[in-house]
Amino acid sequence: MNLRPALLALAVAGSLALASCGGGGPTGGRPSSSPAGETPEQFVARVNDEMREVSTELNSAQWLSNTYINDDSELIAAKANERWLTRLNDWIAQARRFEGRSMSAETARQIKLLKLMTAMPAPMDAKELAELTRIASKLEGMYGSGKYCTGTGASESCRDIGQLSDVLAGNRDYAAQLDAWQGWHTVGAPMRNDYSRFVELVNKGAREMGFADAGEMWRSGYDMPPAELAQETDRLWDQVKPLYEQLHCYARGKLDAKYGKDKGEVAGGMLPAHLMGNLWQQDWTNLWDVLAPYPNASNPDVNAALQRTAEANLGRELMRPGSPAATAAERGFMAQRAAQFDTAVDMMRRAQDFYTSLGMRTLPESFWNKTQFIKPLDREVMCHASAWDMNMRGDVRIKMCINPNEEDLTTIYHEMGHIYYDLAYNPLPPLFQNAAHDGFHEAIGDTIVLSMTPQYLASVGLIARPQQSHDALINAQMRMALSKVAFLPFGLMIDRWRWGVFDGSIQPDHYNQAWWALKARYQGVAPVSARGEEFFDPGAKYHVPANTPYTRYFLANILQFQFYKALCDASGYKGPLNECSFYGSKEAGEKYWAMLSRGASQPWQATLKEMTGSEQMDARPLLEYFAPLQDWLKQQNAGQTCGWTPPDAAQPSPTAAPA
Repeated sequence: MNLRPALLALAVAGSLALASCGGGGPTGGRPSSSPAGETPEQFVARVNDEMREVSTELNSAQWLSNTYINDDSELIAAKANERWLTRLNDWIAQARRFEGRSMSAETARQIKLLKLMTAMPAPMDAKELAELTRIASKLEGMYGSGKYCTGTGASESCRDIGQLSDVLAGNRDYAAQLDAWQGWHTVGAPMRNDYSRFVELVNKGAREMGFADAGEMWRSGYDMPPAELAQETDRLWDQVKPLYEQLHCYARGKLDAKYGKDKGEVAGGMLPAHLMGNLWQQDWTNLWDVLAPYPNASNPDVNAALQRTAEANLGRELMRPGSPAATAAERGFMAQRAAQFDTAVDMMRRAQDFYTSLGMRTLPESFWNKTQFIKPLDREVMCHASAWDMNMRGDVRIKMCINPNEEDLTTIYHEMGHIYYDLAYNPLPPLFQNAAHDGFHEAIGDTIVLSMTPQYLASVGLIARPQQSHDALINAQMRMALSKVAFLPFGLMIDRWRWGVFDGSIQPDHYNQAWWALKARYQGVAPVSARGEEFFDPGAKYHVPANTPYTRYFLANILQFQFYKALCDASGYKGPLNECSFYGSKEAGEKYWAMLSRGASQPWQATLKEMTGSEQMDARPLLEYFAPLQDWLKQQNAGQTCGWTPPDAAQPSPTAAPA
């Protein structure tokens, strides 16, 4: 799953100039003046013009701070954000004079979106605003440069998030996994005090804008009363919870069988946090070797094809003449780097091919020149995948550290969805250059990923022609469920935690307790040893120090199946939903592009209805997709006691939201 790296100008509905996985928003220097007698329509037109003119500076500063992590780039990003937030506050203050005035519906919507443009509402006080930007830059920098180090002096050994993630992904030694998991979670503890102060400052900014707190402001970006968002997400969770419970029950049984019941589960039937193949238990696909339903059945091996491509690229690079002054080892190393880059570009072009098969245009040349494809050797970078719209005029890029594996390939397909959404709504006024709501932005590329069926993968030469069998179907469904279904409760609980932090029901001296109470309640996972308040485990998840709203990802996992079903229908597909690929369908592409082109120009309910025929988000297409797996899981779990019992510690209500 992609995660957005923006610092401060993160929008509730996706950033103005940056896709929901990327970072940035417009900035400017000196606040603009408000002409006397200006009408609401003239005001909106002026703000749009100013935004379009000044959008590049902050995006460039944030790009720099993500691709050259050091004190200097952190300072540059903080100052750019400070100027942007000052400008935004100025626009919002100017907009207040139009309250109660007659204006067109389009103008009224743009003024509303202006007020909701940032997920980090800044105080009006200049000193507090500057403090907020410094803290935000510092928190993200701490995460981006985080490492787990053991030993001292010459014997010191440090591992970054990628290396620690590799342990959880591929090492089944119980102690090694626990060490890696606990090691990464040390990066959060130093953030606690800064984060607590951050909350105070954004809450003050939100109150000055007329909201009860920053959480209420976040929930105001969904074309419904803020109090209804928690109810809506609870309704959707109730639809999918039975499927998750069956998956959880199956996983627990497999872990018990591998490690023994004393290690394979935690008291109350919960899953051990460090054994789920992922630092945050949000994606279980790395446990395929443990959870595969039919290990001997034919399983698509995309990794093998990507490795063959990498080897072919390396062979070609080794044949190129090198510098006469370079040693054989140096020439070999440079050939490996060049081959790694070539393979990453090949993977990116493979993803572009899917979008262009639908009738969408090829990406601009600047995309290929400016994208970060692989991890540089000479500096710290934020490797977390993200998509960026730098100037609202077509300068789009992706930032990744690509490896030749299936996970990174699907991430590329996802990120490219953000890029095409950006390009589709670029012709709109800047205030409408956004997703219908932020869940839409995250769902676009994932809808394409659903269409990467075994048949599609075979058609583009990534796997052999798959055999159609019951075992192969269940395997394919399980692989998808370990990503999509396992994620659902995690997608819900992060903002439940932050809403409580923002409204004060979760105090700083209970940050960690509340975090694990919510993870127990929703995910049914727990640490195997106490995680007291000396830890700050929320800080070990990127989106918390980066202040990125997270409900969007839960909603995206629902919406993508709705979009997928609608596009399969548009393509003329008939058959089981899980076997549909609309690759090459111009009819599906035309329908999709029409939705993307709407941006935020109308309420999301209207956009969703145009796309799917319904104004309501609905998990039934997801359940239709996974129906074969759900039936199979029920058979496998027959006779077991499924579900789990969270600890008796006081837990914040998962549905609590200010009225």
